[in-house]
Amino acid sequence: MPLGRRTTRDVMERYAADRELAGTYRDRLAEAVRAEEEFRRVQARDAARPTEELRTLAVELDRALTEALRAAEAAERVAMGPKTYVPRDAKDPAKARRAAEIARRKAKARPEVRPWSDEVDRLRTAREAHRLSFRVGRGAAA
Repeated sequence: MPLGRRTTRDVMERYAADRELAGTYRDRLAEAVRAEEEFRRVQARDAARPTEELRTLAVELDRALTEALRAAEAAERVAMGPKTYVPRDAKDPAKARRAAEIARRKAKARPEVRPWSDEVDRLRTAREAHRLSFRVGRGAAA
């Protein structure tokens, strides 16, 4: 008889998927940095009037920031551990969801999770600042 909390197969599958996604974090962040540099370069060149190229680069930067954010969120969930996942086949879904919420709150206080939480906040803020400062309309920036 195993001691401690048993983890279901679906939780371990989601945990493994998050570990795989978290492993791509550095590549996705590098892609976001590259996209931002290209966007800023073209933005400085075409400061007077936005072009279609600038619109395309703005969308690419938003996509790259979103992908980096997804990888950072996955890394944060991996650092928190499998207890923070809600099993899909729980006997009492409300109780399982509440237990996972409590585990997430406890995990966020651990020192190995805090850098990932800060990184998620930083990336989310950067993405929202980009979305608010460069609005993409139909065919032109607003």
